[in-house]
Amino acid sequence: MRARLLVLASSIGSLGWGAVLPYQFAYAAETRGWGVLLAAASASLFSVGALVAAPLAGRLADRHNPVTVAVVSQLVGAAGVGALVFIGDAVTFLVGMLVFGLGLAAAVPAKQVLALQWSSSGDRRKIFAYKFTGESLGMAAGAFLAGLVVDLDRADGLNVGFIMAAGGFVLSSVIIWAAGRVRGGVADAVLGSDESFGDETPASASSAAIQEANTGAIAVVDASGRRSQRGALRTIFADPALRWTAVLTTTLALGFYAQFESGLPAYALTVLDVDASAIGIAAAVNCLVIVALQVVVVKVTAKRSAPTLLMVVAGIWVFSWLLLSAAHLAPGLAAAIFITTYGVFAVGETMYSPVLNPLTASLAPRGMVGQTLGTIGALQTAFSAAGPLVAGVLLGAGLADAFLGLHIAISLAALYAAWRIRRTLRGRERMQVVSSARTNEDSEPPTSPIGLVGAEA
Repeated sequence: MRARLLVLASSIGSLGWGAVLPYQFAYAAETRGWGVLLAAASASLFSVGALVAAPLAGRLADRHNPVTVAVVSQLVGAAGVGALVFIGDAVTFLVGMLVFGLGLAAAVPAKQVLALQWSSSGDRRKIFAYKFTGESLGMAAGAFLAGLVVDLDRADGLNVGFIMAAGGFVLSSVIIWAAGRVRGGVADAVLGSDESFGDETPASASSAAIQEANTGAIAVVDASGRRSQRGALRTIFADPALRWTAVLTTTLALGFYAQFESGLPAYALTVLDVDASAIGIAAAVNCLVIVALQVVVVKVTAKRSAPTLLMVVAGIWVFSWLLLSAAHLAPGLAAAIFITTYGVFAVGETMYSPVLNPLTASLAPRGMVGQTLGTIGALQTAFSAAGPLVAGVLLGAGLADAFLGLHIAISLAALYAAWRIRRTLRGRERMQVVSSARTNEDSEPPTSPIGLVGAEA
């Protein structure tokens, strides 16, 4: 019940992203007449807000009730985006976008911790899959509904988008708060936190965090262990599996998500010379493929190794960029190939979120689940923020082949990182097996010669 409410809340909360972000650049640059530089600065400040908020909110989610962290974060975001209705100058707009980014990003690690708490190891991938699908639908619905009523020819033309975003955050916060009031069962074991979550921790939660070899889900997490005093970033880079997970998360994001809203559409318009309507169709196809395949893919891959599935995702990224590279060789089919590429990317997306976040959480040190998720998310945001800039420089200079080649290389790097994670985890499993065998040998009592004599007698 709690997990389903969280999925619903996440879907409604993502309405704001779809209702505002696709239109804010044109609104700031053209509608308000503030220029391209300020419009780009607003997008950058949004990313800066996300970069600052995610690790801090992750730490708060570890030390305090993540329900409270998620609710407060989203209400802050609602205040920031709602205030944009009353803006009268560029500085106020920039501040509002910064606060919007802070609130949106700060809620993410808290909701991820809640998804881990409110699901059992058996259905964790399914919950993350539903959550990701719901957020995709929410973004698409927000963009679609806002597109029907937004009027970028008027100074107040985006106000309805700001109101939709603020209302979505408020309603999402109410649902999460209500879900937090519902008492759960064993699946609600506290993950990396203390008794402040309000539920009694099952006795089994006193053992150490154990990663399931096949799925990468968390079996049990110690809530009572002493938290690491090292910073989350230092902890991540000190652990080979987490270090490669950070590389994998960043490269997978750079290989697609960093270019979803800017680089790929720019490539389609400037290089492939396709109609602008093809971009909207491609985005719709991407969403529909995710909705159609998400549950099926989760069931089919339920017993597959998480690193292996992430290798598949990276492989799909490589294939997608190779497919897109063939589009300019067949101008008559360019639009169809571009749309198909978005659909192929979506197949990889159905494995990306349901697998990557539980794997990351399973590798996090005790008491640092939220911090680890937030810090890796911040790294992803920091590198991804450079994606549109890189696309603008390369495509603006007419270096389309370099643009394609760079992203093929990034996707290959993601494939290598996923392979390194699998290799590292398999090495740990072998060491655990050897250590367990030695422990069993040491615990066997020696055979007594007196016992043998007695037996013969």
